[in-house]
Amino acid sequence: MRTRLTSSRRRTTAIAGIAGLGLAISLSACGSSNMTDSGKSADSGAIMSHSTMATAGAHNDADVTFATEMITHHKQALAMVDLTQGRTLAPAVQTLADDIRAAQTPEIQTMTGWLSDWDMTSPSGSPSHDMGSMGATGSMSTASASADSMGEMGSSSMPGMMSDVDMTALKNASDADFQKMWLQMMVKHHQGAVQMARTERTDGRYQPAIDLAGQIIASQSKEIATMKRLLTSK
Repeated sequence: MRTRLTSSRRRTTAIAGIAGLGLAISLSACGSSNMTDSGKSADSGAIMSHSTMATAGAHNDADVTFATEMITHHKQALAMVDLTQGRTLAPAVQTLADDIRAAQTPEIQTMTGWLSDWDMTSPSGSPSHDMGSMGATGSMSTASASADSMGEMGSSSMPGMMSDVDMTALKNASDADFQKMWLQMMVKHHQGAVQMARTERTDGRYQPAIDLAGQIIASQSKEIATMKRLLTSK
């Protein structure tokens, strides 16, 4: 009798083990269907990830304004740089002009790309540093062409922008006066760009534009300090 009971218990234990294994397999299969306790597919995490990425890449009106106006602002700065061609400048001033060209030319291209991606029209013809007419160095064919195109830009309400009268005066300045006038005008111009960039940092949504605004603040603030030092040095 004791032997029969023992055998019966062994069979019961084996059946329970098989049942437990079956339940585990069933649960594993259920898990492989990507279902969560809430009944939602585990793939919803991926969907949320894509949604988050889309939000991070979104832009607002402040971003459009920043890109549009900063392109125009940069173009006038490059027109001012063009006016240094053929002038006798202190080496530090020439280096500064070259640095401005090297920094702002690709920034214009970047912001133009954003506006295209957003189906917005990029400013053209205004302060006109025409990207299509640039040579390998990013300069226009003549400095006078740049200055002559600034009339429309002179009425701009953007901070730091020079008027058409300012640009004409700079173009016609004597060699003795040109460098000082150029530095004074570029300080004002840079200060306006920094102000615009700070607005973007506060109001913008598109992270690459916010990052570029931060770069503009850092680089142009440094250049402002350099130009002020050059103005006070003998």
